[in-house]
Amino acid sequence: MDFADGALPIGELLDERRHLLDVAFWMLGSGAEAEGVVGETYRRWYRLAESERAVIEDPRAWVSRVAGGICLERLAQPGRRRPDRAGPVSAEAAGERRRMLEREVSAVLLRGLDALSPSERAAFVLNDVFGMAPGAVADIVGRSEPVCAELADRARRSLRDRRGRPSTPRQQDAVVRTVREACAAEDTDRLTALLAPDATAFFDGGGKVRAQVRPVHGRERVARSLLTLLAPRARTTVDTHSVNGRTGLLVRYDRRVAAVISLDVAGRHAVQVWIVVNPDKLRLWNQAVPRPGPP
Repeated sequence: MDFADGALPIGELLDERRHLLDVAFWMLGSGAEAEGVVGETYRRWYRLAESERAVIEDPRAWVSRVAGGICLERLAQPGRRRPDRAGPVSAEAAGERRRMLEREVSAVLLRGLDALSPSERAAFVLNDVFGMAPGAVADIVGRSEPVCAELADRARRSLRDRRGRPSTPRQQDAVVRTVREACAAEDTDRLTALLAPDATAFFDGGGKVRAQVRPVHGRERVARSLLTLLAPRARTTVDTHSVNGRTGLLVRYDRRVAAVISLDVAGRHAVQVWIVVNPDKLRLWNQAVPRPGPP
């Protein structure tokens, strides 16, 4: 649809601003800093000459790249202070959406993100949290697509190491098998009890399937997501299998691997759930994992 003189519907304008605020908050961990980044992003947009703005085919992608770049600049500043999460924020930053987002993002997870390098944090947030295309992530981070993929992988490993206390293979196996049983029985209460209160689920669809784009936080919401994904369905099976050297879950559809799920276990609870449904990443699984025989 064409809009007169470049005007846009108010809903589209507000949605773009909320998107930028969310990106900046995840990358910097502070509502007040996020507001500053968004303000600077729009100042840079309006500093462009009209002729420069006219040739930008996707303004939302442009402001997203600029906001991501500003966040990277701030993360890389020497001696940058960790955000004071309990400190005062501006009136706008204290709006309901900001409060909701800050409640959703576990403080433990934010502390884990603070420990990452700027490039690792950016690659992880843009890829895993916002599901941006690999090319867009590489453009913002300033590295090649393979390097950005490795940065995101390193960030995931770091978050796993910080979140989970060492659990024995036997504890891991018991929790994962019980999660599978609870999903098969569609037992919400049992599944919820197996998750830590601040459990987080990450979905990697790689932009190739319509998976969750944002992480899911809190045991109740993670339980609902797992039940939706793993509840019994025709032609679908869920089996335990070694994933990254620990017991995980394989979901098959028509005997092909459709999802690989790894769980980070601390004691008797799963603290993080990593769900890969990206067909590109599952290609090797379908070559390497023997298909189950007929029932």
